[in-house]
Amino acid sequence: MPQRNLAAIAAVGLASVLCWQSSRGDSKDEMMELYGVFVDAVEQVESNYVREVSRRELLEAALQGMLQSLDPHSTYYSEAQWKQFQRTFEGSFSGIGIQVEIDPRSKRLKVLAPLIGTPAYEAGVLAGDLILEVDGESTEGINQDKAVEMLQGRPGTSVTLTVLHPGSEKAETLEVTREVIESESVLGVERRPDDSWEYFLDPDAKIGYIRISSFYQTTAEDVRRALEQLQSEGMRGLILDLRTNPGGLLSAAVEVSDLFVDGGLIVSTKGRNTRERRFLANGPGTYTGFPMIVLVNQHSASAAEIVSACLQDSGRAKVAGERSFGKGSVQNIIPLEGGASFLKLTVESYYRPSGGNIHKFPDMTDEDEWGVSPDEGLAVELDPEEYARWELSRRRRDITSRIARRAVEGEEHDDQAADLPPDRQLDSALEALRSELSTREDGQDQGNPEDKGEPEDKDQGESEGDPGPEGEGNQAAAA
Repeated sequence: MPQRNLAAIAAVGLASVLCWQSSRGDSKDEMMELYGVFVDAVEQVESNYVREVSRRELLEAALQGMLQSLDPHSTYYSEAQWKQFQRTFEGSFSGIGIQVEIDPRSKRLKVLAPLIGTPAYEAGVLAGDLILEVDGESTEGINQDKAVEMLQGRPGTSVTLTVLHPGSEKAETLEVTREVIESESVLGVERRPDDSWEYFLDPDAKIGYIRISSFYQTTAEDVRRALEQLQSEGMRGLILDLRTNPGGLLSAAVEVSDLFVDGGLIVSTKGRNTRERRFLANGPGTYTGFPMIVLVNQHSASAAEIVSACLQDSGRAKVAGERSFGKGSVQNIIPLEGGASFLKLTVESYYRPSGGNIHKFPDMTDEDEWGVSPDEGLAVELDPEEYARWELSRRRRDITSRIARRAVEGEEHDDQAADLPPDRQLDSALEALRSELSTREDGQDQGNPEDKGEPEDKDQGESEGDPGPEGEGNQAAAA
């Protein structure tokens, strides 16, 4: 492009910036000086860099750098990247089945969670893993979108990961075969021979167990079906396991919370330039009349924290396990170039029904208020080695029926699948729930649900806006 065109672009951009700045009362001279530095830098790179670089590459890199300096969840998407990102919340895409982010400390790719039953999950990828290399290429300083591009690919092709498990000093190499990912978000205790889920953790005491791995568009309906099944079989208590749940859609978190609370505030969002939004519970269709315990750990984030905080603050459930991740920010999707590209920008924070803060800002310490902490007497912390053993044992339990099928088909059987280490957090929650049930009278009303009705029938009260795509939970990318 001729230099005069670059000058024209710079002039238009400068005029726009100056108009914006003048409305804010900021110094025009300072803005002109800073904008001039940027234009000079672009001209130098374009003229003298060792290889030819397109102006669009430079612009997109500048945008990425600017946004990543703000927080790990703000980013820039091309149109193709945005469509791919949307598909991850529909629960179906092609890849190895992990949700990733850029670790702010190491600047490497970090696994927030492997999706249940996917190639990465079965290969032994754990939540909290640092991916040091992808097919021999270092991930140090890698862009998140570039990382997703490297991990995704045609079904049947393989990718080699070099990973460092939490608490380990030695990296491990894993070869993972890509496939179309159809991820479940609602799971039970273990798979039955027909691959359906067993939802009773203690059949004698009638204690149910539902695990949510991520919050997708269909999650609330899947939870409702599991609750219907449990209640038809006489459930008296429930453990809702949100451990290592990286989040998902705000709308799904609101809908799941609404299944268990019959009124009041579920969550609110506040921002510097946005009005407070309040999402309220709807009475009809609520599942009440039985005690609940919610399990969280250090990898429970965003939408998982919305649900656990709502149930804790409302008194509907107690929380057990470990303090959660502390991701309570909302990203808006802002179209650029008429929808040809997009900014995902952090504009709001989530707040608990009590008004408490969820998000852990960079300058916060463990003494500050953030995340969701267990109720008194229900904290069970795991060291990194114990956590890794728990993660591996849960993975083996989840795929037991698949292992059994492979054995029948003549493949090797994992004889250690039934020899699983104890789950101290789950055992603690189960014991607490048994104790609470022992104080209740037998035959207490289980709270038969009514029809939920259509969303427009919901009494919004002070609620503003629809908890839709602009409020995704943890903004990790899936690959």
